[in-house]
Amino acid sequence: MPELAEVLRTALNLNLDDRAALAERLLASLDELDEEEADRLWAEEAQRRLKDYREGRAGSVAAQDLAKKAERLFR
Repeated sequence: MPELAEVLRTALNLNLDDRAALAERLLASLDELDEEEADRLWAEEAQRRLKDYREGRAGSVAAQDLAKKAERLFR
């Protein structure tokens, strides 16, 4: 099985239409996950984000500041 880096290099060499079609298909494939797999992936992502926060590689934003920003963006 090809390495991710090799697949990425190949994909980035595709023309714009083919890259867009590939991206669309890859994103659609995420919707095909069963609920258990999706939960597992979200749990891993949550753990990664918490670790980054605790190790100072990520910051935080107050919920009310985030709500104000979202409100401005969606006006």
